Amino acid sequence: MSKTVFVGLSGGVDSAVSAILLKQATPNNFEKLFGRPTPEGFRGFNVVGVFIKIWQPEFLECTWAKDRVDAMRVAVALGIPFREIDLSDDYKRMVVEEMIDSYASGITPNPDVLCNRHIKFGSFLKYAQKEGADFIATGHYARIGKGNGLELLRGSDKNKDQSYFLYTLDQSDLSRTIFPVGDLEKSEVRARAVRARLPVAGKPDSQGLCFVGDVTMKEFLSRFMTLQKGAVLDASGNVIGTHEGASLYTIGQRHGFIVTKPARGTAIFYVIGTDVKNNTISVSENIEDAKRRIAILDAVHLINSGQGFPFEAEVQTRYREIPVKSVVNKIGERITITFSEPRIISPGQSLVFYRGEKCLGGGVITGFE
Repeated sequence: MSKTVFVGLSGGVDSAVSAILLKQATPNNFEKLFGRPTPEGFRGFNVVGVFIKIWQPEFLECTWAKDRVDAMRVAVALGIPFREIDLSDDYKRMVVEEMIDSYASGITPNPDVLCNRHIKFGSFLKYAQKEGADFIATGHYARIGKGNGLELLRGSDKNKDQSYFLYTLDQSDLSRTIFPVGDLEKSEVRARAVRARLPVAGKPDSQGLCFVGDVTMKEFLSRFMTLQKGAVLDASGNVIGTHEGASLYTIGQRHGFIVTKPARGTAIFYVIGTDVKNNTISVSENIEDAKRRIAILDAVHLINSGQGFPFEAEVQTRYREIPVKSVVNKIGERITITFSEPRIISPGQSLVFYRGEKCLGGGVITGFE
């Protein structure tokens, strides 16, 4: 029996090669291709390409239309049906507006995590199920394994691994999802696209934020909130310079503000605190002043609900950061992370737990000690 899979065609090479691999799937190679058991009765996939239209601000050059054309060209080249779903309203409400509200509150959100949770594995997955699809597939560099339930694993290409952005997925999501390129190196993905003569084989990877393209956060936020210059303070509260709006800064940042009264002429200063209410930021020449030993988390999600507390894990507070050994603990409703060595962290950032290749889940930093 054939299974139907809706693959999100973004107009890029990763999703295009994902569609190729899905077309090539047979009962004999399914597990090798996708790292998960062959579905019962599987005889191959009916592959449907779906372009997801997301919101884009009017003041930027339209890129989604070009991406849509590329996605259509891929579908034609592969001989698969093509659909389009307009999720721009969902995207603006659940990703963009939440991100803007977070910055206005003085926290640094992760829009890519929000996009995956609410759009690709939220609205898109619901649409696919409603339309009769058995699975959805995306071009993420991540893998799904079988252990004590389904497991989210790092992508084989360590430089492209995107499991950090997928930590909010649950067992239901994983059971309906395929990551076709998760076992491949990026170079092999490109090579497969070239061999298949795909029209996007040489297309560069997308840059910038997932919804605004090549634009700075200051340029984007200034369209939706008032950014006013304010005072830069030293650790003692003395005014030593100016900044462009407290909402723009994150802990550990060392650029984007001016220090006019440095202790030493060539000193480098790091942001160690922000205060959006009073529109000030505090800085220090000592990077250690920006580090914390304990993080407090909210919106914690564990991919396998059987995981008990406390537990040891390697944690990442940023994409592509080297994980650090930590202890995750829960006392009442309060969940904390104690790092084995102090880390630079900011409220709003996603902190993701790993054990080796396995992503255990994660949460959002709300404070620190």
